[in-house]
Amino acid sequence: MRLVLGFTVMAGSAAAQDLPQPLTDADFKPVSLIEAELGQLLFYDPILSGNRDVSCATCHHPDFGTSDGLSLGLGDGGKGLGPDRLADAANMPEQRIPRNSPALFNLGAHEFNVLFADGRIEVDPARPGGLRTPLADDMVAGFASLLSAQTMFPVLSADEMAGHYSENDVAQAVRRGMITGQGGAWDIIAQRVADIPAYGDAFIAVYDHIDSPGQIGFTDISNAVAAFMELEWRSDNAPFDAVLRGEATLPEPAATGMALFYGDAGCVSCHAGPFLTDHQFHAMGVPQIGPGKAERFESHASDLGRFRVTGDPADLYAFRTPSLRNVALTGPYGHSGAYADLREFLVAHLDPVAALEAYTLDLALLPDLPVDDSRGLSDSAAIAAAVTVAPVTGDDAAVDALLAFLDSLTDPNAQAGVLGIPDAVPSGLTVARMPEG
Repeated sequence: MRLVLGFTVMAGSAAAQDLPQPLTDADFKPVSLIEAELGQLLFYDPILSGNRDVSCATCHHPDFGTSDGLSLGLGDGGKGLGPDRLADAANMPEQRIPRNSPALFNLGAHEFNVLFADGRIEVDPARPGGLRTPLADDMVAGFASLLSAQTMFPVLSADEMAGHYSENDVAQAVRRGMITGQGGAWDIIAQRVADIPAYGDAFIAVYDHIDSPGQIGFTDISNAVAAFMELEWRSDNAPFDAVLRGEATLPEPAATGMALFYGDAGCVSCHAGPFLTDHQFHAMGVPQIGPGKAERFESHASDLGRFRVTGDPADLYAFRTPSLRNVALTGPYGHSGAYADLREFLVAHLDPVAALEAYTLDLALLPDLPVDDSRGLSDSAAIAAAVTVAPVTGDDAAVDALLAFLDSLTDPNAQAGVLGIPDAVPSGLTVARMPEG
């Protein structure tokens, strides 16, 4: 036994009844390899962005745990990759992307029925196309999964992939509210892809309902991208998985960290199940930095979280519990990326109200941009008032143990993936990759 976090903890492991069942193939959708190979090219191809200079991989890169290594990213108007990405003086971004770029691991698993930090898209069989999204009744059918539908958001965002209103045809269509239908933003993107012979041939080979390039729709593009993500970033081979399968035990201090996680530290109350998320929404007191989630006509820098979707005051400042799979690779942390360092974030999570009072912007990782990233900190009192979890007093040994357990959630194949980064894409545009050496 050892005294950690003010509690007596049995060294070894959490009780077997506290642990989730191990993951199997039955927990995931089957994936077509040729569809995923097409999606790989599209994921890394900037042809999907308004100005043809940002790909999905710009903000979701394997070198940064399928995130971008920044607290708040720079999409359109940025140059470079990861923490080295800077604003392009010739095409300055209007603002940072309002939320931290989420990791993409295991999103093809059946239990992921709600996505984004505020849950604004989710499976809903009563809705057109079987999904509830901000497009409401205008939502088109044809998206094969919730993950596929998720791709519609970045390509429509001025700050992420679309570009700003006067810059290109996609951005102009978005500005006019033309999303679906002929001449809409999705149609423009699909036509770009169809005009590239290699893509036309590939779509005809992959999808039985496509006989000519002109039949390629945006939903086909998004379905292929989703298939790639489902194959590439299925992640269930971490040391923790060997424990769940009864094949191994964790060494110290990770074993004590697991006992704390599933015991007196209370982490499992939100981070439950095999993916270590309850898929619910909780107000955990993450500081608000950056531009916030404001409409174009609004001037605040607040992010009200789930409340933006439900309108329920009980949901103010509540955000979806992220999966902790490969969490050591996916920093910075929190919906706003307020903490660049996992240890700092963990300590703040143990006592979020105290952490809010002490927070300073130097704990984030933000490339230079002439904006005031501190405006949202004026919401700290309201964010603190929404927190309902009791603080936990932890010593250094407890934090070390919990961090060691979180490290055990890292799959050694997580960054390599299955297909990897392509050498080139059919458009001939630049593939996002870190420079060698």
